[in-house]
Amino acid sequence: MTGKRLTLLATLSLPFLAGCSFLLGSEEQVRSGESSSLVDYLYPDGQIPPPAPEELPRLDLPLRVGIAFVPSAGRSDLSEAQKAALMQQVAEAFRDRPYVSSIEAISEHYLRSAKGVLGMQQVAGLHGIDVMALVSYDQISFSSERDSALLYWTIVGTAFVKGNSNEVQTLIDTAVFDVSTARLLFRAPGIHSQQRNSTFFDNARELRELRSVGFAAANEHMIVNLEHELGEFEEQAKAGETATVAWRDGSGGGGSSGAIFLLVLFGLAFLTLCRKGRSEL
Repeated sequence: MTGKRLTLLATLSLPFLAGCSFLLGSEEQVRSGESSSLVDYLYPDGQIPPPAPEELPRLDLPLRVGIAFVPSAGRSDLSEAQKAALMQQVAEAFRDRPYVSSIEAISEHYLRSAKGVLGMQQVAGLHGIDVMALVSYDQISFSSERDSALLYWTIVGTAFVKGNSNEVQTLIDTAVFDVSTARLLFRAPGIHSQQRNSTFFDNARELRELRSVGFAAANEHMIVNLEHELGEFEEQAKAGETATVAWRDGSGGGGSSGAIFLLVLFGLAFLTLCRKGRSEL
């Protein structure tokens, strides 16, 4: 076969052979990640959580809810805008609940200077919060470099380029606490895992994309679980399984004043229907 024919064959084969990979050797794995640990924040320096009290927490309705990010130990790839958007989504899950009077996003700077259960309670007291929703996250990246990698065909011949197998695992968790007792009321996790192969040259870009996609997907999963857990919490609270609830004085919910208000409302509706029926006769 002549040189011209070899060049022509290589050129025609380019669309089919470019990107073809061969796993011929061992893999060397590199692990990196970032996280904000809820346990490390509430119980720093290896503190042991106290046993949970036997009595159920008492919640005075309507609740004043605070939402905050647990501070990360090191640098964070999440921007302040991303954190604000995530907290807004958490707030939307609580919004329009009949037992919630207000929702406040609290800067994580307050939590950095006040760690531990007592610190959380102090921050909550400063903002007048009854229930605190603490958002934490953990993202781990695995990158395995293969000894032999991707075979690329070019006009002038072949080239071997090392490749990587990248995997990113992401967890975003929202844990909701009764501030006065520091008791966990419920939690809503969101999990996402994705793996993708890349060339050595595209490895950094692929990892950035996987991290971004991981945060978005885990957050979406967490919000769905949060909506579900809020519904479950309402039913359990009504049954007295999770907490005992009582309406604050003058709040208009529950009690005799609430019952009288409903009776008057139904009475007015009944009179309106009666008058409408008579007019039609």
